[in-house]
Amino acid sequence: MSKFSKESLQQWTYCTPTVNCYGQILKITTHTAFYYTESLRENVNLEMVSIPNGTFPMGTDEVEIERLVEKFDWDGYRCEKPQHNVTLSPFFMGKYPITQVQWKAIASQTDLKVNIELDENPSDFKGDNLPVERVSRDEAVEFCQRLSKLTRKDYRLPSEAQWEYACHAVTKPLDLENNETYPPFYFGETLTGKLANYVASQTYAKESPGQETEQTTPVGQFPPNAFGLYDMHGLVWEWCADDWYENYENAPSDGSAWVDREKKENDLCSVLRGGSWSDDPDVCRCAFRFGNVKSKERDNTYGFRVVCVFGGKFK
Repeated sequence: MSKFSKESLQQWTYCTPTVNCYGQILKITTHTAFYYTESLRENVNLEMVSIPNGTFPMGTDEVEIERLVEKFDWDGYRCEKPQHNVTLSPFFMGKYPITQVQWKAIASQTDLKVNIELDENPSDFKGDNLPVERVSRDEAVEFCQRLSKLTRKDYRLPSEAQWEYACHAVTKPLDLENNETYPPFYFGETLTGKLANYVASQTYAKESPGQETEQTTPVGQFPPNAFGLYDMHGLVWEWCADDWYENYENAPSDGSAWVDREKKENDLCSVLRGGSWSDDPDVCRCAFRFGNVKSKERDNTYGFRVVCVFGGKFK
């Protein structure tokens, strides 16, 4: 595991439910994951979960896309094609979206500034353990750069491929020629208001409507996925490192971020993943992509989580 060995990591055990199209729990599976804890300042820590290497089918197959377009009457799902296998090396990912107390711990250290100033308290919904929101992609990148400077590790935003792979939390490649598929959510065939923070009054499959919170909630309030990551469906949209492309034609197959280095900064749009507290369940799917958002835009649904890549200068 590069500079880390399993013996040097902490571990914990947790449970992940699997639901059917009615939102009924079919089984509860116990998993064990490894992680390390990064100290940001006194009593403020960042937990980074070990994500194993693997291969997965990124995107959505043609049959499912057409079903989504017909059911929800929206053509935007077509950006999720063509489905293609991507192979990733191991990495670490934040157990939760970055919280307000974690954000302030880094934003307040002005001696770490790399490119831009950071507002220490940008969020509309206030609370230490609520996810930070109203941060732009540029500000999220500055956070990662400061964190890297502080810790001497290589922190960054996840690539789209890393994010989607980590969300599915399955390492097994599928037989795409025989239409083998992953479920749309890491909980299975649908979402419910007991599994994530989204607009639960809107249904995805055959589950009963629920109630929405109409704001963010503390991180870790809902069950984790099989990798031990929390809140990847709903809560806040999460910035990725990639520039926005209309589909996956010629996309990288190694899990790296897809960026256009020839475009001018003002022409660049960025990618968000995961949906938020104010979104319907169809856009909270593992494979859904939200783009055409300028890197300087802010919204009280925009947050992020970080990854740490192997090969960094670990202490």
